[in-house]
This record gives sequence, structure tokens and C-alpha cells, in this order.
Amino acid sequence: MSYLLGPSLRRRITDNLVRFERNPANDPDLRRAGVAVLVSGEASAGPADVVVTLRASRLNRHSGQFALPGGRLDAGESAIQAALRETHEEIGLSVGEEAVLGLLDDIITRSGFAITPVVVWAGVVSGYVPDPGEVAEVYRIPLSELDGPDVPAIVPDRDSGKPVMSAVFPTVGHRMFAPTAAMIYQFREVCLHGRATRVADMGQPEFTRG
Repeated sequence: MSYLLGPSLRRRITDNLVRFERNPANDPDLRRAGVAVLVSGEASAGPADVVVTLRASRLNRHSGQFALPGGRLDAGESAIQAALRETHEEIGLSVGEEAVLGLLDDIITRSGFAITPVVVWAGVVSGYVPDPGEVAEVYRIPLSELDGPDVPAIVPDRDSGKPVMSAVFPTVGHRMFAPTAAMIYQFREVCLHGRATRVADMGQPEFTRG
């Protein structure tokens, strides 16, 4: 399937999110975070992509792991506000709340966070400017790769041996694990294909705890 950046794709994603009944995490003891699922492209009517970062190795938590732009909510912030603020801080993209198309299911991580994925229409972006203190690399994964045969894949955790959810995207060149891979997979299922697929029960590897 071809995914070209333009009004037709934006309308499809928006309509699918309107029909989707998301599952929020209601546990008040969970810490909260918002991440942006950024839909962009380098040219109008060109191939659309979704943005994933590789976290800098110097970070105290989750260093060297793949992530969507985003982070913990500041006092008084919503998940949408946190996702947009962190997107600007991490990769230099400023967009307003009018670019938000909708929300996916909250996903609870092994580190005790409830993450809200915020689907954002970034549009044409010639390049991202990562903050080297937070982001080692920015990957623009073509939406066509989300339909690949290794999305999703269930593999054993290297520490516990328990099954965990993963995905392989050629642009990244490495295996990506839940929760990031799970959120991208749900984006594919809900936003691109209109399926009410859930990912909350997909296993996460032990290393995502720290």
C-alpha cells in the first residue's frame, strides 16, 4: 500500500481515530508521560513517515533505547502539551495543538509510567534538529515499512526468556521492542487500517525497566 503525505492520508487517520474508542490508564499511582506519533514527509505528495528517536547514551534512564519524541508531564500539563513540548525540545519541531489528530491507548511500562501516544500531523518537514543531550539519532520510518512481515514479531527477552513484542524496520536496521514498537504497531492498526487492535498485553523486555 502506498502512503503519500497529503489531505487523503490525514483524513483517513483522523476518521479512524474518531471511530476508535481508546483505553485510558486510570491508576492514579502511575507516573504520566506523553509521546508524539509524528506523521511527516520530506515533500508534499511524497512518501509519509513516522519519527522514532534513539535516546542519547548519556541519559540516566532508558539510554540507548528507541523512543517516540516525548516525556514526563510537567505540573499542570496534559499529555498532549507534554508530547508537543518534548517534541520541540528533543528534535526541534514546533507544532500547535491544531496538529493533533487524536490519541491511542495508554500503555503501561515496566518502569511505572502510563504513556499516552498523541498522533500528530507534522506535514512537510525537510529535516529534524535533535538535541544531542537527549537524542543520538532521528529515524524517519516510511509508513510502508509498518506493513512489513516483521511487524509485529514475538521474540524471547534476552534476560528473562519471556516472550516480548518487537518489530524490525529496514530504515532503523535494528530490532525495536515494546513499548515503542507496540505503540507504532497500534498506530498502524488503528490509524492506517482502521482496526481496533490492542497492545496493552504485549510483553516488554526487562531492560526497559531502567
